[in-house]
Amino acid sequence: MPDGRLTSGQSRLDSILGGGLVNPSIALIAGLPGSGKTVLAQQYAFANGTERFPAIYLSTVAEPLSKILYFGEALSFFDPARVGRSVLFEDLSGELDDKGLTGVLDRIGDLVERQPCSLLVIDSFRALRYRVVAEREFEGFVHQLAGRLAATGTMALWLGEYRRDELEGCPEFAVADAAVLLATEDSGQRDSRVLRVLKLRGSDFRSGAHAYRIEDVGLRVFPRLSDIDVGLYELGERRATSGIPALDELVGDGYWPGSATLVIGPSGAGKTVMGLQFIYGGAAMGEPGVFASMQENRVQLERMINGFGWDAEGRDAVLRCDSPNDIYIDQWFYELIETIRAVGAHRLVIDSLGDLAAACPDEKRFREFVYTLLNHCSRAGISVLLTYESAELYGHTTLSEGGVSHLSDNVILLQYLRGDTRVGRALTVLKTRASRHIPQPHEFDITGDGIDIKAPVNAV
Repeated sequence: MPDGRLTSGQSRLDSILGGGLVNPSIALIAGLPGSGKTVLAQQYAFANGTERFPAIYLSTVAEPLSKILYFGEALSFFDPARVGRSVLFEDLSGELDDKGLTGVLDRIGDLVERQPCSLLVIDSFRALRYRVVAEREFEGFVHQLAGRLAATGTMALWLGEYRRDELEGCPEFAVADAAVLLATEDSGQRDSRVLRVLKLRGSDFRSGAHAYRIEDVGLRVFPRLSDIDVGLYELGERRATSGIPALDELVGDGYWPGSATLVIGPSGAGKTVMGLQFIYGGAAMGEPGVFASMQENRVQLERMINGFGWDAEGRDAVLRCDSPNDIYIDQWFYELIETIRAVGAHRLVIDSLGDLAAACPDEKRFREFVYTLLNHCSRAGISVLLTYESAELYGHTTLSEGGVSHLSDNVILLQYLRGDTRVGRALTVLKTRASRHIPQPHEFDITGDGIDIKAPVNAV
């Protein structure tokens, strides 16, 4: 029979599990109703079942077999042609009603001895507990079943409606070699689904809360970002233009490749325009870029781009417009990286950092996200520009950007200037890492060609 690791059919979930569940073993999949246990188990069944070693899916009394099959057909990986051949579904409720746990134990033993399988699923395992009078009877059943599965080298998934605080005293949790918890956590105005590996004998695994969504493809899991390896890397020497020649001079001949630039300023000061010039300035030189916006919808952004005479449909400048109201920050990261790879991007703009932080109420987790993103881009030689909206219009006493400035190689401050008849704008390069820069404020205008930097300002 197959051994080594049991794949889930999704590489990111397997990576959380150190390459997959150890095979053979007993894995407990826990979570309240609606958390996705059945969907995940069916993913495993269709990813591993073959005609020689089929996956056997056993329903008990919590979920009728007809219901499991009905909702399973809505999943893209569910192949009706494989049902009865490489994925076998059976109902144990008859044996349970007639002979109790003894009948269930005999039936499962007969199945795995007669038909070696790639995977045995019991859904729901906890429901079996409710058919016993004494707890010791259930404990005996659990240990006898585990012994029979071990003797035949059978890989098993036991599904159950458990909360995390209920598992500690359960004999099935003690017997299981692996335990995966699917749960929902309160994230302010909404709930977020998270997967946690509680134990995995014989293997390392990624700890912590990993976001997931239930979709027609099954469970899509997004490993927590702080676990992504950074490693050692080298960067080139060729500077990346900001798209604004005068700004290149102020920051010392442009940005280093793989550097991060933070642009801070009040609403309307020109942050988005500066980001667009960075992307389209690079596109003009054959350097593809991605502009990820949470400030503007696509219609507004394209109107702005076309107004400056740039090509909103250009191949080397890709727009991503997402609402911060319904994103998982981990999912957003992985999808952004996929876009960057598809485009072959050398540049990235995130507009804005504040909106992204609003999608992640946990400040520590947000800082982990920013750290991981910037290190990933630096390792790949991708220059990043981040915008952050400040509340102060005319003068800045603090840089309230969630502690990101120390992670940034360059920090540029935009602010308004008070005038007798008009309100002006000023730009100051506060910081450049490993480069000379001119920290003196300079006045600028936003023209039909973008940002036009003028003479230095004596006092701001």
